[in-house]
Amino acid sequence: MESIFLTLTFQDVKMIESNCYSLMQTFALFIFIIFGIWLTIISVVIYRIWFLFAKITKGVEVKDLKKVLEKVLDQEEQSQREISEIKKKIDWLESDGKLHMQKVGLTRFNPFKELGGDHSFSLAILNSEDSGIIITSLHTRDRTRVYMKDIKNGKSESELSADEKKALIQARK
Repeated sequence: MESIFLTLTFQDVKMIESNCYSLMQTFALFIFIIFGIWLTIISVVIYRIWFLFAKITKGVEVKDLKKVLEKVLDQEEQSQREISEIKKKIDWLESDGKLHMQKVGLTRFNPFKELGGDHSFSLAILNSEDSGIIITSLHTRDRTRVYMKDIKNGKSESELSADEKKALIQARK
């Protein structure tokens, strides 16, 4: 029995070596790309942390972390005090604003058929609790008369005319 031995020729060996080197170079390039991406991500994160620390330590002579945190806490306490003062002022303005005149109703009418035009009017002025006044002006050829009636919680102690009731309903809307 004859055995057949295959021997590699010089060209075969060269091809095997070049394939091996090519595979190793590709793997090394892949590792370097991954390493480069990783370094870029770490650099961005460190830059952001450094920028934030520089922003926080602005105005502090010694860049001691304890002093920086104390400064931040002092600013937060000051902000809380200012916010509570603003809330008190807003509450006061809201309660005070309820007493101001907020609703207005106007009705123009002609009380006397012999006069032309709607020169007379009833004006209702109310606050948020429907309290206020109704001013009525009656215009004639000779004179103009003005009357005022108090309104408390949407009602008057005096009897209201139909036009005054219209002005009151219009104001309460």
